[in-house]
Amino acid sequence: MSGWLRSLLLAGLALLSAASGAHEMSMAEMELRETSRGDFIWKWTATNNRVGSIDLIPQWPEGCRAESNVVRCGEAGMSGTLTIDGVGKRYSAAIVKIHWIDGQTRAYTLTGGQPSVHLFGSADDQRGMGEVASAYAVLGFEHILSGFDHLMFVIGLLFLVGFNKRLLLTITAFTVAHSLTLASAALGLLTLRPPPVEATIALSIMLVAGEALRERKTLARRWPALVAFLFGLVHGLGFAGALKDIGLPENHMPIALLTFNVGVEIGQLFTVAVAWVVYRTVRRLPIVPQMRLATLYAIGTMAAFWSCSRIVTMLA
Repeated sequence: MSGWLRSLLLAGLALLSAASGAHEMSMAEMELRETSRGDFIWKWTATNNRVGSIDLIPQWPEGCRAESNVVRCGEAGMSGTLTIDGVGKRYSAAIVKIHWIDGQTRAYTLTGGQPSVHLFGSADDQRGMGEVASAYAVLGFEHILSGFDHLMFVIGLLFLVGFNKRLLLTITAFTVAHSLTLASAALGLLTLRPPPVEATIALSIMLVAGEALRERKTLARRWPALVAFLFGLVHGLGFAGALKDIGLPENHMPIALLTFNVGVEIGQLFTVAVAWVVYRTVRRLPIVPQMRLATLYAIGTMAAFWSCSRIVTMLA
């Protein structure tokens, strides 16, 4: 391997190693508990309280006043717009759980694209379907773009298939498969422990990168849609794990599930579109074969590292 190619490969590995630490979406969680009519105590529960207070600043509805970890809203209750400033930066989303005095609980998901929620002063969840759909579509889009292992699998498929007619069938097979397991797992019809799922996802990336490096007609090269479908079933369980951390609203569960998946698909198509633009830009350069080789080795090496570390975690 030439010196410049080795340097390119090492640079790519360094970038991938840095990116791998940001694989999971960071979630913050706030809990509010109504102690008497209009009075709430609150705290950050899924983050360090000090970190949450620095990075995420709640803006309470008009008429509410905060005193340390107590919010007093009077007889009108917590009614109006609640905003979390800073969401979408260090934390991808913030879940606000409110325990009302009548014993009911409601959870609201806020993102960088939708950092506010309208509260109605009671446990009646009156969020509009559009509000829920928008929030979960953004979360799905953010997850596919921040989930570097899912992105690397899609890029590996692009190298395996190329930009031709078979690509549409391959991507469709991957979409159908992960949609099936995402829905099944989110609705509680299918459950698997996360460690084996994550390890299998890493192994799927390593396999696709290895097959893309081969010149002969392997099973994966002859039937890429089948490979994409089988591994897509596992990737769907990975998406479901992220959705489980976020939570689904009771009153709008189907639309939240659907739009989260739509967001994932938009992110996936965006990745393919960007890859196509890059390909069209550099395809006539004489070093394209070497760049392809270096990229596949970088993907395969990173996937091998993930596989080993996740298998060790699974067995520990």
